[in-house]
Amino acid sequence: MKQNLHNYWGTRKIIPAVRKPEDLQAACRGDWPVVFLLIGDLFTVEDYVSRALRAGKNVFLHVDFITGLGGDPIVMKYIAERVRPTGIISTKSHFIKHAKKNGLLAIQRLFLIDTSALEHGIHNIEQSEPDAVEIMPGLIPSVITRLKDTISLPIIAGGLIQEPSEIEIALQAGASAVSMGSKRLWT
Repeated sequence: MKQNLHNYWGTRKIIPAVRKPEDLQAACRGDWPVVFLLIGDLFTVEDYVSRALRAGKNVFLHVDFITGLGGDPIVMKYIAERVRPTGIISTKSHFIKHAKKNGLLAIQRLFLIDTSALEHGIHNIEQSEPDAVEIMPGLIPSVITRLKDTISLPIIAGGLIQEPSEIEIALQAGASAVSMGSKRLWT
């Protein structure tokens, strides 16, 4: 049964993604109801999750980043029964399926680098039935602007360009050119 993850973050749409152990305390002190944990190993992950839960956070553990877990489906049973986060994040569809079987919420992360990745991602979502999807990259225009401010090379924006308005957005953000696979947009 799919759960509405909006209930977990409410009106607070910012989710701290903790990438370093020293950032966990700041995330726990913040006014955010959800925390993504992208840190840990077999020896530390229980403590990290426990600290965030005690701070009143809904904790989503990115299991792909937890050193020592491996890819066996029993990992999700271990996570559910020993670590006990609110849910997991993974790029792996089999982890999503097994997490849900073990009573965890599941967020499927997709790296959307081109149309093929999008199509493959949609297929994986249909198969694994996650509770939510996290897409990467999230905001191309801001990344283009940041990169343009950092380097002096021309920037070509590409991947997932489907509409003329998307071309304009990329160019306004600072791209020198936009590449796309859709012939409809070539003319």
